[in-house]
Amino acid sequence: MFDKTTWIRLPRNVVVGHGVLDQTVEAVSELHLAGRPLVVTSPTPRQVAAERVAADFEDAGDDPAVVEIEEASFEAVQRVIEVAREVNAGYLVGVGGGKAIDIAKMASDDLGTGFVSVPTAASHDGIVSGRGSVPEGDTRHSVAAEPPLAVVADTEILADAPWRLTTAGCADIISNYTAVKDWRLANRLQNVEYSHYSAALAEMTAEMLVDNADSIKQGLEESAWVVVKALVSSGVAMSIADSSRPASGAEHLFSHQLDRMVPDAALHGHQVGVGTIVAEYLHGGNWQGVRRALETIGAPTTADDLGIDDETVIAALTAAHEIRDRYTILGNGMSEAAAFEAAETTGVI
Repeated sequence: MFDKTTWIRLPRNVVVGHGVLDQTVEAVSELHLAGRPLVVTSPTPRQVAAERVAADFEDAGDDPAVVEIEEASFEAVQRVIEVAREVNAGYLVGVGGGKAIDIAKMASDDLGTGFVSVPTAASHDGIVSGRGSVPEGDTRHSVAAEPPLAVVADTEILADAPWRLTTAGCADIISNYTAVKDWRLANRLQNVEYSHYSAALAEMTAEMLVDNADSIKQGLEESAWVVVKALVSSGVAMSIADSSRPASGAEHLFSHQLDRMVPDAALHGHQVGVGTIVAEYLHGGNWQGVRRALETIGAPTTADDLGIDDETVIAALTAAHEIRDRYTILGNGMSEAAAFEAAETTGVI
């Protein structure tokens, strides 16, 4: 008898476009969330968007509270939880880049409250996914959390964000190419559960970015539209799979290993993009096409672009498989000679 079940948690409202920040209260009101909103933000996003969002909630009579966090950490998550309890928050609204949104997401998961995502930068697919990323010491933890009930992405604000954040988001999406290949490999060799639909959606988002790489230009609001829609699709793919597999493979293990070795050397998406070039080469795929797409949008393609020395990149490639129990093209590890050959052939070093 067939008894398989799944529970897919997706955003109920996704509002994307010019000037939609002003529709945040409306998008939230349709969710029928009860209680006081707690706006979670960081210094720059507070000035860019959070104060406006809080003012709109105030005008609607919702008596919002605001908490500002300086950095992504488990201490920040705990602080938000404590503030939420102090002000008796009914739900959380994360306004900012990956830092504020991840902290709000993880805090709301602990509190058992709803969470709304209002990104001010299209830097990675965490704006809609059910996972949060927090550094601790020399490593970075990827933690399961509830995906947002709503996403409000104002392309006017996203287009005005630092361009390097947008290119990091693009690179994060392009990495779906190798993430899905790794997922298929794990399914065939390790019998890891695999979703054809989720994989197809993740691949489609990567193809959308590669096919439109020429039109992704700095200061162009249409570019922000393309990127944020792709980020939303990528996050939805992970929700459908109930796993980060559709968007995280060997290239992410490589990035996480770099985080251990040289914390804060480069943006997550940029590290992942460079890792994707090498991973695509290892899969025997079109790594040249991946590299061209990254170059076209202005994302890093070499160790030098990342500001990381060649020796560190080689060391990260040989140790990346140790990051977590996730089968990828890296198998049980690359030799130093193999890592050097792959990195040199692809021009990463």
